[in-house]
Amino acid sequence: MAPLPATLKRIHREIADVHKEDLGAITLTPSDDLFAWHGSLPGPEGSVYEGGTFNFAVELPKDYPFSAPKVVLKTRIYHMNISDQGNICLDILKHNWSPALSLFKVILSLSSLLTDPNPKDPLGMAYSFLTDFPLNAPVPAIATQFQRNRKLHDSTARQWTDLYARPKVSAPSPVVAPPRASAPIRQSRITPTNAAASSSQTSPIIIDDSDEETSRSAGKKRKRDKGSTLDVEEEQRTGIRSKKRPERSGSRRPTEVIDID
Repeated sequence: MAPLPATLKRIHREIADVHKEDLGAITLTPSDDLFAWHGSLPGPEGSVYEGGTFNFAVELPKDYPFSAPKVVLKTRIYHMNISDQGNICLDILKHNWSPALSLFKVILSLSSLLTDPNPKDPLGMAYSFLTDFPLNAPVPAIATQFQRNRKLHDSTARQWTDLYARPKVSAPSPVVAPPRASAPIRQSRITPTNAAASSSQTSPIIIDDSDEETSRSAGKKRKRDKGSTLDVEEEQRTGIRSKKRPERSGSRRPTEVIDID
């Protein structure tokens, strides 16, 4: 069946509307085949699906918009209105569909279904299996569990969100830095003249104060020894000169004492 001209016109108009609308974190993109769309939906904030990203596919019928599109959820989810094959139980996709509805409004209704599931119209799995449970113990119908044990239902839904809807973060590969090239060692030719000059420039001059003190003390001793010999010789010369010195002409004679009777 060939698509109707009105169908192609409607699809092109919806493509233009998607570019105009503020979708937020929702993505909705047509493929090369205008009747096949795909997108992603973030888990609503505050719901048990928060933090997850749920991918979906949309297939438009050839008589769209007079017939409802078919939406299939590609990401596994623990929800009473969504089957394990991704089929969605949503009233506007069945008997409440209207040509006035658009694909963007359908995705908004799907987001509301994640926040407020409908226990009166369940389509969930009769039995499901949690991959990380030992012995693969079966769980009861999701709608029944939602009504009788809400705490267990919410815990299981969060667990499925962590398992299947959270993006897998791979550890960054270690970056190995290339070895740095070492600087070439410059070799200089050493000649005897240069070696002598280098040694004379670099060898420190050490003054030994002990030798100087020793020489000074030795000089003092020699002077004292020589001085002592000179003193003795000087005394001897002085004694000889005193013996050879003549008496002065005007020297006094001893006074004669005359007794007068």
